[in-house]
Amino acid sequence: MVDNFTTESPEHFTKRLDLPFTNHFLLFRALTHRSYLNENKDAIEDNERLEFLGDAVLDFVVADWLYNHYPEKPEGDLTRLRAALVHTDQLANFARQIDLGRALRLGRGEIQAGGRERSTLLCDAFEALIGALYLYGGITAVNNFLVPLLENVVDEILQNHLDEDTKSRLQEWAQGHGYESPKYLLVSEKGPDHSKTFEMKVKIGKKTFGRGIGTSKQSAEKAAAKEAMIKIGILELT
Repeated sequence: MVDNFTTESPEHFTKRLDLPFTNHFLLFRALTHRSYLNENKDAIEDNERLEFLGDAVLDFVVADWLYNHYPEKPEGDLTRLRAALVHTDQLANFARQIDLGRALRLGRGEIQAGGRERSTLLCDAFEALIGALYLYGGITAVNNFLVPLLENVVDEILQNHLDEDTKSRLQEWAQGHGYESPKYLLVSEKGPDHSKTFEMKVKIGKKTFGRGIGTSKQSAEKAAAKEAMIKIGILELT
């Protein structure tokens, strides 16, 4: 078992994931967080520029894959599905699937604060990895790495309506039936700062219609809205 302060080498990371890198300079940069740069003056550059590039590449590759994978879906459905696939929480989940946190070069303070599991940090590093793959091997290298991850999760997103804006749909239902706008209230907040879970409830008037749990207040609110719509009968239980 790798302890929190042991960092996987770029060479081992490349071999474990069967990545195309033979020169690891780009990968080393993609795995370097600014906190490491602050504590190690010999480090050359952090991963923020690669993150910027990877964000744009992800949008294109996911859009291209969805366009070809779902030829029957209209533009609006494709846009919502792309948003769900490149959302911070989803990219962080991809990062966890490949155990990206173990390979990140972080400052000791960031490690102690749980940076290897922080969703925003993992999301940014995943985007940087995509940027490095693109610069090293082009769109083909990105597709070879990313498409299997997309294929493994897209059906779950569709089945659980994670591509839908459940809060907007619940708002429309409430207004259409003459009710007050839904209100979202925090029920509980658990866990350390780097790995919190939130429970939210949604009330319409004085009645609680649903509860939801998530790694952010926003995701918990969406889960609460989904439960409310299932109870109301405007969304099927899946």
